[in-house]
Amino acid sequence: MELINHLKWRYATKKYTTEKISDDKIDQLVEAINLSASSCGIQPYRVLVISNPELRAQLGAGSFNGQILNSSHLLVFAAHKEISTAYIEEYIQMAEKQRNLPQGAMDDLKNKLIGYFSANTQQENAIWATKQAYIGLGTALLAAAELKIDSTPMEGFDAQQFDEVLGLTAKGLQAAVILSVGYRDAENDYMANLPKVRLPIEEFAAFVA
Repeated sequence: MELINHLKWRYATKKYTTEKISDDKIDQLVEAINLSASSCGIQPYRVLVISNPELRAQLGAGSFNGQILNSSHLLVFAAHKEISTAYIEEYIQMAEKQRNLPQGAMDDLKNKLIGYFSANTQQENAIWATKQAYIGLGTALLAAAELKIDSTPMEGFDAQQFDEVLGLTAKGLQAAVILSVGYRDAENDYMANLPKVRLPIEEFAAFVA
């Protein structure tokens, strides 16, 4: 299984070179995230791809994560703060169009989704949306490894600062998790040549018959 080799190769990169990732590889990475598993299929998050160094410097001001600035690109996974009826209706309309279905063919699903999310609090739906963003992050890590792009997932950032600088609040979004991508500086990253440390499978997993 080639994926196992990709996963053995990847690590949370601490230092990057100045080499930039090609637009083609960034496009492939974003497409992979877009195809990621999503509960109900409604993708309650968006991905911002930021290459501008001045903007990344502003986002990373005060952070101990130098990778925000010193990588090739920064991906921001921004989750919806609420799952509105309008959002669900727009999704269903898009799904019907993409599947060449008549308008109203997916009304049963639409009504179930509206009923479910309407019964939750806004906070519950926001938490759910954030969890969905993390599924996208997982796909991004796998796709980056296959493309031989190095990456660093990060939670230690000022989410409020990101929301303000990127204007996310006005869009009904909030920064959930971020991912820097680029190419490892193997000579200056002390982690680059260390063996990957993981629990033995027999301790990590239990096979229940």
